[in-house]
Amino acid sequence: MNSDDPDQAERKMRFLYALRSKGVTDKRVLTAMEKIDRGAFVTGIFAERAYEDVPLPIACGQTISQPSVVGLMTQALDIGPRDKVLEVGTGSGYQAAILSVLARRVYTVDRHRMLVREAEAIFRELGLPNITARVVDGSFGLPEQAPFDKILVTAAAEDPPGPLLAQLRIGGIMVVPVGQSDHVQSLIKVRRGPSGYEYDELRAVRFVPLLEGIAQD
Repeated sequence: MNSDDPDQAERKMRFLYALRSKGVTDKRVLTAMEKIDRGAFVTGIFAERAYEDVPLPIACGQTISQPSVVGLMTQALDIGPRDKVLEVGTGSGYQAAILSVLARRVYTVDRHRMLVREAEAIFRELGLPNITARVVDGSFGLPEQAPFDKILVTAAAEDPPGPLLAQLRIGGIMVVPVGQSDHVQSLIKVRRGPSGYEYDELRAVRFVPLLEGIAQD
């Protein structure tokens, strides 16, 4: 957002106020979301709505999540500056960009080649060298880079995927939407302890489903 433009400055103020009013209170997360311009990830006919707290359609039948949900999911991960993070579901790249401000290293994966290519171009343009984007079946994670300190899944699974749980470091956190339909989903926070996993339900959400395989874009 161009802070020299009075209209843009007003939009930014409303944008951050909306985040706080929805429960995004972590100062580091708010700073990261102020730094990363959502407008860079929303193009075409929806560009004017980039700073509204709503999900918007993107290519390949996917969506860019509403900012408050992005903020709450990021906040739930409790990312430290030394953390290595896996994001499953690159989409527009917006969430990965925010994670990159907070973490040491971000790996983001998606089944759609087109989305990965477009996100990589934005990462280069914004100067975010600590993001690696890959075209893979995200339901199996990225075992060659495991374990991860934090894992964020931006598509809904029926249950937290076993391969992703296995790639979480002991002491690590995974945030994942879980639900058997498009209409009834819960955001789950999973902590991996020395003797197993602890699950906390955070809130109701609605995400596209986590699908297996590489898309034929």
